[in-house]
Amino acid sequence: MKTIRRLLYGEVVIAVLLVTLGFVSLFYFFDFVEELQAVGKHRDTGYTVAQALLYVALMLPSHLYELLPITVLIGTIFVMARLAQSSEFTILRTSGLGPWLALRTLMVLGLGFVVFTFAVGDYVAPMADKSAQLLKSRYQGKVSVGKTGAWLKERQAYSHYAVNVGALAPDASMRDVRIFEFNNQGFLVSMTEGQTGTFGKDDSWQLNKVDHTEFTSTDANATRVERSFVDTFRWSTQISAEMVATAVLRPERMGTIDLFQYIRHLDANGQSAQKYEIQFWKKVFYPLSCLVMVVLALPFAYLHFRSGSVATYVFGGVMAGISFVLLNNVLGDLGALQGWWPWLTAALPGLIYSFISLTAFTWLVIRR
Repeated sequence: MKTIRRLLYGEVVIAVLLVTLGFVSLFYFFDFVEELQAVGKHRDTGYTVAQALLYVALMLPSHLYELLPITVLIGTIFVMARLAQSSEFTILRTSGLGPWLALRTLMVLGLGFVVFTFAVGDYVAPMADKSAQLLKSRYQGKVSVGKTGAWLKERQAYSHYAVNVGALAPDASMRDVRIFEFNNQGFLVSMTEGQTGTFGKDDSWQLNKVDHTEFTSTDANATRVERSFVDTFRWSTQISAEMVATAVLRPERMGTIDLFQYIRHLDANGQSAQKYEIQFWKKVFYPLSCLVMVVLALPFAYLHFRSGSVATYVFGGVMAGISFVLLNNVLGDLGALQGWWPWLTAALPGLIYSFISLTAFTWLVIRR
């Protein structure tokens, strides 16, 4: 049995590695061609072709995380179909490799791919993506989330705060910070605008070049407005640098722990966290799709192939992998619009393909 495992695992790992290398190289080329536009736009700040190559290389772990289920499916289908065509799998079956033993053997390999995918998506990709954004911000001057910036909320004892951070600078400081303070009745109490801001070590923000406006009700029909300009302003808050970075960065490129902590912060302050909850559960279930893909590829070993028909089935594997990614993205957006349970929205693509793979295994392997 050790010889059979060594044969299957070695063939599948090499095939998946080659397919992954091909896909990653293709994405690297496309990203680099697109990044050449930024080289011309920011040439005066020192953003060269070498910097663009490094930036695109740092984005590769994110592509690797997204591609792994597809490459696992294609590589495993190729190996299973080739073994079936050369009658090697028939010899393995006559040597005692029954359907359930073959399924168990491939599932162990699939679990290895699950662990690797989780490690890439939860540790390598977020760190590489953050490094890539900081690298590019040195030449563009900031990291932002569009024209509106990032919005956060915080509840304190007697006030509610809505905070807007326009962008993050390369030194982890904030740009264009606006803080809106509301009382418990929902009336605007003050508005603070700072050109820059830094994170203090004592649960506070230090704002610089601040325009501070206070709204004070003198009676039922009159409000007094007091405006002042100060060089520095200290604001006590529990909003940390990690939370601001989480709000600025794309949620699908965050770690599971960071997503969980940010979801708790949003829930504690009465904000909608469904988008982040869906991404959190996707982080949990997406690596398991590698296990589903391995099971989906096993029935190809029990098919009868003619000469040259392997390429057709490999192409079918490519289409199945692409359809899984499309279904995963579409159901994520649809679940957010329809208000579905986040865990169900994230798990549904895997459940659908698990049903397809087990049905194919039962029909092609067990019954036939």
